[in-house]
Formats: sequence, structure tokens, C-alpha cells
Amino acid sequence: MTGPCKYLSLCKSSEVAPGKAIKIEKDGLTLAVFNIEGEFFVTDDVCTHGPGSLSEGEIDGDVVECDFHNGSFNIKTGEVVSPPCMIPLKTYKARLNDGAVEIES
Repeated sequence: MTGPCKYLSLCKSSEVAPGKAIKIEKDGLTLAVFNIEGEFFVTDDVCTHGPGSLSEGEIDGDVVECDFHNGSFNIKTGEVVSPPCMIPLKTYKARLNDGAVEIES
């Protein structure tokens, strides 16, 4: 039997402007927190193809383009949208709790 889910608080929702992302380093994780039309999504920050930081990438709707080799991912699912990236991006289940963006830990 599993216990209740535990959550890791990452940032205040007000810290992430709509259509933008910020980088968060917490508990050994390096994450990108995205605000897509008021909904929050969390992925690993490092591109699966190279050393690019996705929080610094170009966001177009629900797609982020890595600033290193211009590969892109769907922010909501982590799926690869365009090469040279081939490995999907890890995503985390996010929620808003009292103005804070949290992920299951």
C-alpha cells in the first residue's frame, strides 16, 4: 500500500509570466517551469540532445525550441516535435497549491 503523494514546491506561480519559463534547481533536479496560458507544466531543463537549457528556449504555443541545436519538444507531453532531438523529454505532474507550482516527488 502506498502512502499519500508528497509534493515539492518549486516557485510561486507569479514568478513565471504567461508564455515564458524559468529554471529551477531543487533537490538535485534542474527543471523548467512553463506557464502556457495560465497552466503550469514542468520538464527537465536540459535538452535530451545536447547541453541546451529549455527554460531559455523559444516558446511557441505548447512547443519549446532548444536554443542549442533548434530541436523542439511538446511542453505538455515531452514528445519530440522536430529533430535533431530524438529522445522525449521527461515531464513532471504539476499542480498549483496556494499560489505555488508543485510537482509530485
